Amino acid sequence: METTSKSVKLEWVGSRMFAGTDSKGHSLTIGYNRDHRPESQGASPSDLLMLSAASCSAYDVVEILEKQKQPLEGLSVTVTGTQKKDPPTKYLSMHLTYRVKGDVEPEKLERAIQLSEEKYCTVSITLRQCVDITSEYKIHP
Repeated sequence: METTSKSVKLEWVGSRMFAGTDSKGHSLTIGYNRDHRPESQGASPSDLLMLSAASCSAYDVVEILEKQKQPLEGLSVTVTGTQKKDPPTKYLSMHLTYRVKGDVEPEKLERAIQLSEEKYCTVSITLRQCVDITSEYKIHP
């Protein structure tokens, strides 16, 4: 088995705020400041996990639909997660809703989502080992 590695960096900037830098040098703010002002808030780590699942799969779906020459005009993915209430507040399930704009053939969209969730999306394939992941789609021509 061939492997590859990459590295990300997280730096504490004060209070409960962190600056995260991905393997390509893109940055984002994670956490919150104790003063709770909106401008001093970042993404929560658990929200980032759901966003990771959505963006990983959406990337694949767009690429697959383009290869299938489907007239994709827009795509949004909403993820709803269920977590345990008490620590550790691990995710028990995530449900992805793909909203597609364009005259996309349903069978081709279903196949693109299936390929993403079962073969290509690193995040959902990793999460499936401990989180129940389901999905649905809606096409808006």
